[in-house]
Amino acid sequence: MTSVRTIGDFARYLESAGELHKVTVEVDSYLEITEIATRAIKERRPALLFENVKGSKYPLVINTMASEHRCELALNKHPEQLGEELIRFMMDAMPPKPSVLWKHKPIVGRFLKTRNKSVSSALVQEVVEEPNLDELPILTCWPEDGGRFVTLPQVVTYDPRNGKRNIGMYRMHVFDKQTTGMHWQIQKGGGFHYYEAERLGQDFELAVALGTDPALLMATIAALPENIDEAMFAGFLRGQRTEFVKAKSLSIQVPANAEFILEGIVPARERRMEGPFGDHFGHYSHASEFPVFHVRKITHRLNPVYPATVVGIPPMEDKWLGDATQQILGPLAKLIHSEIAAMWAYYEAGFHNLLVVAVDQRYQKEAMKTALGLMGMSQLSLTKCIILVSEGVNVRNFDEVMKNVRDNFNPHFDFVMIPKVPLDTLDFTSFKMNLGSKMILDATKKQRDKKPVTESRKVNIERVRDADKRISDLNVVHETLLLVKVNEGGRKVIEKLVAQTELGGIKIIAAVSEDVDLRDKENYIWGVFTRFDCERDIIFTEQKLHGISPIYKGVMGIDATWKPGYPNPLRMTDEVKKRVEERWDAYWK
Repeated sequence: MTSVRTIGDFARYLESAGELHKVTVEVDSYLEITEIATRAIKERRPALLFENVKGSKYPLVINTMASEHRCELALNKHPEQLGEELIRFMMDAMPPKPSVLWKHKPIVGRFLKTRNKSVSSALVQEVVEEPNLDELPILTCWPEDGGRFVTLPQVVTYDPRNGKRNIGMYRMHVFDKQTTGMHWQIQKGGGFHYYEAERLGQDFELAVALGTDPALLMATIAALPENIDEAMFAGFLRGQRTEFVKAKSLSIQVPANAEFILEGIVPARERRMEGPFGDHFGHYSHASEFPVFHVRKITHRLNPVYPATVVGIPPMEDKWLGDATQQILGPLAKLIHSEIAAMWAYYEAGFHNLLVVAVDQRYQKEAMKTALGLMGMSQLSLTKCIILVSEGVNVRNFDEVMKNVRDNFNPHFDFVMIPKVPLDTLDFTSFKMNLGSKMILDATKKQRDKKPVTESRKVNIERVRDADKRISDLNVVHETLLLVKVNEGGRKVIEKLVAQTELGGIKIIAAVSEDVDLRDKENYIWGVFTRFDCERDIIFTEQKLHGISPIYKGVMGIDATWKPGYPNPLRMTDEVKKRVEERWDAYWK
């Protein structure tokens, strides 16, 4: 892997490993590539290199990280193994001793490669051109998208106060040949740097790397603490220093090894309407005003490959990228919260919408303290729902988590609502961008829980089905979560069901819309956790105020139906699906 400096190199490596297929027939970057790539993921096909993209002279590679095996190839070891080695070293190295350093010398060697390296010439500057974004095979992913957008940009910024670097991924709506949007969501490092530049009244220099090596790509999307340099973390991941070179038209340093670099500025106080675009929550995000990026120069390697990805209703490629980075970084939470045994963010819910945390609880309500602390940490501050379980529970197993909710969750003691707080920019459920509500469910074992679980908790399915004619289907998940599909009136149905007294051991009832498959776990986790606002859409059998403190009792009801004002879920057009179906065999020749 020492020869892998860019995504093009990695594509060739994947081909040699039987993990990449070259598509020679002409394909369209408008919707067709999206349909091919998403279908390829569902069929567990290899990564794809499109050699003939309509209207572009550059090939396009996609799905390079769309499997656990490909992520392992990118890192030369399984990401979970790397995470375990990292946390063992960090635990042993406090305080550091020569014997500890020797014991962990492979990890120490990786740390020694975190210091970045400046070079005078660069692979990515073999060709220097005037900007013309129309020459790149930039995707239009979904039918209602506002246009084309750059899907895998690694945006390199520097804090104008102290020069600290950040590399982040923010979608870039292409407006014309040399202008794009810069979708800086809240709690993003690049956005913080731009905020400081605006305060100083400065136009903001930045560069966008396209197609770096997998290590820098993973570091870019990883939820690192704000002051950790992604390039240094990439050096740790690959075991080689990250190289930088001075930009051709800017005063800043840019990655030396990439397929393309877009150099330019984001002027202070300039905004333009950006979007809408399909996003990783599986819906379109609303159009809104964001800063504008003006490209001054494009540099690239000889014979470059354009990198792309698609996000939408899971599973998409970001599932494996996100899971790999949390396998590496997740154990580090123990350094701040030693009581954490394990934690897992669910890709099915767009990662930020559902986090399960296992806690070794040493005193009453320590787990709740932990959850509140996590909700104030960097990217974890955008988490909408945290479910707490005890040490030993498999946080990645939704069924096991639900069993613990059944056995250990009492809303009177174990439910916390946090209204009117910052929320992921892409979360549309509160109808207010960047603002919403959060909740914590404490399903850890407690001394008060003395009654064993018995079969008498079985739910009378027919009674529930007959409760309301608007219920078209239902499913019970481990006698804990009752899913009901309704064609209208989700709130009214939920109010009626939580008032019933003969629901066995059901703790949560969620109403979902007709497009959710109640038998597909991946789909119903998505259908529930991306479509409710905690403050507005959750009710209980009994809820009242005691002074200013809310009291909840009985069954929790969630109206997770699609509501007027929500953006549409992502669906490909029948015409494109038909075209891809007819050409499917041709792609794989």
